[in-house]
Amino acid sequence: MATLPTPVLVERWARAPFYFNSAAHLLRIGRERATTLGELLEALCCCPNESIFQHTFQTLQEHHFIREGFSNDFAHWAFAACNEVGLAERLASIDVREFTSVTDLRNRLINITKDYLDRNPRARDRAALEPFYFCASDTVVIPTPFVARNLAEFIESLKRVSIHSIHYHFIEARLRLKLNSNDFSVWLEEEMDLGPVSDRLNRIDIYTSTLNDVRDQILRVLQKHADARPIQ
Repeated sequence: MATLPTPVLVERWARAPFYFNSAAHLLRIGRERATTLGELLEALCCCPNESIFQHTFQTLQEHHFIREGFSNDFAHWAFAACNEVGLAERLASIDVREFTSVTDLRNRLINITKDYLDRNPRARDRAALEPFYFCASDTVVIPTPFVARNLAEFIESLKRVSIHSIHYHFIEARLRLKLNSNDFSVWLEEEMDLGPVSDRLNRIDIYTSTLNDVRDQILRVLQKHADARPIQ
């Protein structure tokens, strides 16, 4: 009786490889500054999109190292420099995952601040303990030796790259992609035809997790898919 050949798992190759990059950020102070909540509201209306992104999404890289406290710079300043706990809590409650444009995120910040000052007019011109400087980052992209041509290589590279690479591709990329996605999801969908996996990565909570937690969640999604693939 002939022995059936052992099935072999055939690895799907990407149409184009994924090159992992890291990044360094050169912080620059913009023209806008606030010494009162009224000035903060005015600056929120006219500051560049890059500043809104910097003080919400971009500073997640710093907030990811802590599990407590406020998750964006505006909320932290309202609390620490202005002693306006109510406003700080409302600003901190903003979930950046809800937004697909920086303009919409800006409008939410403006509406929350304006509503608070309308209800608490004395807080508008009260001097803060220290000014709020609106900043933005110039990104210097740093190539890494890690490249993935299939899902197995992608998973292995994700295990080995720095958290700065995770931040660059999974969080910072959202400004380039109009907040709609991230570099990992785009590659999985466009180069690997893994749309459902791409969607699951986009639903990962980037807001309350550390960067290492984000990495672990990405790996769990990818490994679950890899383990469930049929033998060909």
